[in-house]
Amino acid sequence: MTTNKNYPKSFSHIGITVPNIKEAVKFYSEVMGWYIIMEPSKVKKEKETAIGQMCIDVFGNDWTEFEIAHLATSDGIGIELFSFPNGIKEAPEFNPFNTGLFHFCVQDPNIEELIDKILAYGGKQRMPIREYYPNDKPFKMCYVEDPFGIVFEIYTHSYELTYSSGAYSK
Repeated sequence: MTTNKNYPKSFSHIGITVPNIKEAVKFYSEVMGWYIIMEPSKVKKEKETAIGQMCIDVFGNDWTEFEIAHLATSDGIGIELFSFPNGIKEAPEFNPFNTGLFHFCVQDPNIEELIDKILAYGGKQRMPIREYYPNDKPFKMCYVEDPFGIVFEIYTHSYELTYSSGAYSK
C-alpha cells in the first residue's frame, strides 16, 4: 500500500492592483472589515534591499516605484494591495471565459447587508442574490464589484458546506 504524501496547501494571500491605494484600503477595511496590518507605503526600484531586489525579480525593470498595503481577513488570509503610478487605472474587461484569475470569494452570513455597504461605497451588484438549494439549504451567493471594477463573489456559508452532499440533509 502506498501512502499519498500530497496534502492540501493553505491559502496565504491574494494580490490586487488598484488605482488608488488609500481609497482601496478605506473600502476594504471599512466595508469588508479587513484588518490593516501595514499602512500604504512606497517601494522604490533599487537593488540594495531584499524587498527592492525581490520586486525587480517579479516586476522586471520597467518601473520606478509603487505603493503597497497589507490587510488581513478574519481567518488570517492576506490581502496585498498594489498601486502603480503608470498603470491603467481601469479594471480589465470582465471576461471569465479567458484563462486567468476569474474572481475571489468572501463569506458573510449577512449577504444583504454587505451588498448594501458595497453599493454605498460605490461598488456594484452584478446579479440578484441567488440560492443554491432553494427551500432545502440556506446557501446564498452573489457577484459584486468593488468601486474599482474588481469582481468578487459573496457566499453566506463555507465552501465545504455549500458543495458537500448531505449538508443540512434531513
